[in-house]
Amino acid sequence: MKMKIFSLALILMFGSVAFAGCIGPEVSVNENDQLDGEPTTLRILSYDAFGISDEMLDEFTSQTGIEVSLSRAGDAGGVLATALQTQNAPIHDLILGIDNSYLGAALEAGLFQPIELQTGSLAARAAAPYEGNLVVPFDYGSVCINYDSTYVDGENVTVPESLWDFTGENWTGKVAVQNPRTSSPGRSFLIATTDYFANDADGDTDYTDWWAAMNANEVIVTDGWTAAYETHYSGGYGQWYDGFLGDAHAVVSYCHSPGVEAFFGGNWTTSVALDIPGASFAQVEYAGIPVGAGETAAATTFIEWLLSPEINSQMPTLNYMFSALDGYDLPETDGYRHHSANPTDAEVSPTEISANITDWLDEWDTAMA
Repeated sequence: MKMKIFSLALILMFGSVAFAGCIGPEVSVNENDQLDGEPTTLRILSYDAFGISDEMLDEFTSQTGIEVSLSRAGDAGGVLATALQTQNAPIHDLILGIDNSYLGAALEAGLFQPIELQTGSLAARAAAPYEGNLVVPFDYGSVCINYDSTYVDGENVTVPESLWDFTGENWTGKVAVQNPRTSSPGRSFLIATTDYFANDADGDTDYTDWWAAMNANEVIVTDGWTAAYETHYSGGYGQWYDGFLGDAHAVVSYCHSPGVEAFFGGNWTTSVALDIPGASFAQVEYAGIPVGAGETAAATTFIEWLLSPEINSQMPTLNYMFSALDGYDLPETDGYRHHSANPTDAEVSPTEISANITDWLDEWDTAMA
């Protein structure tokens, strides 16, 4: 992920959870693991905002005897880069958080080994991008544009019906996006635009024309989600933080970001996800075991725990993403589900992304020059 709506202190509110019945205390090992009876340390690589708390990891250790050493590497792109840098001599046994916008590159590099475990029934949107056995999804969420309803009042400024509407004068200097080279939500939204403009009614233009028009309309570009959402976006919780500017009334974020705002705001938010078919990208986050990992059995045990209904059903309040399991939705509490959108996402496969992303990024650079 990407974004996290609230601080670690709020995440820790959800840190205490019962694990009884999730997994047993005995963990078998294979020829790549340490000998039975010796302490096992599972080395996990993930992104900065991975929301499973230290208290939950400690409880996992008490139930399994597996110690967890968690390293963090920025966002999904940082996780992939770190994993590839150490691919020939792996220093991690489990990799969490490479999403489907980066997955094709990871698979082409031969980063992962097959995972041998039985998972519960996966949600259709979590399962759709990849159906193999080299990684498994543990959560997902769609990336789209959010807008501030105090600005988009339906009278002076109407709700955009097309991404082209953001190139008009009502939106000059009032849209914040993330650089797709440095931000995974920014990368996801760029991918969505390539598909959206390839399938819209205007066959004479493509995504590069739209980005060039946005550049001419003074779009705000930040290196990451935090600056775009917390500093520039007028409809988010950043208004309570020092350094807030509030000069953008629309921002690239998650389609359930308004739901998270409401969840922590007592069912109050002015933020709305813009639900335009094809103008969003379903970002799915994966767990994978790298080739050459030393503690494959321990890694498999952790994945089983992460995908257990007891844990994965809590993804909306632990990692602020949808559960990867079928049958679990966002909670209704304080308007979380009510204020979240479930859009029709762009359909771009990891293989297509891997084949084209270099060109898309170079063409984005040209459009934004």
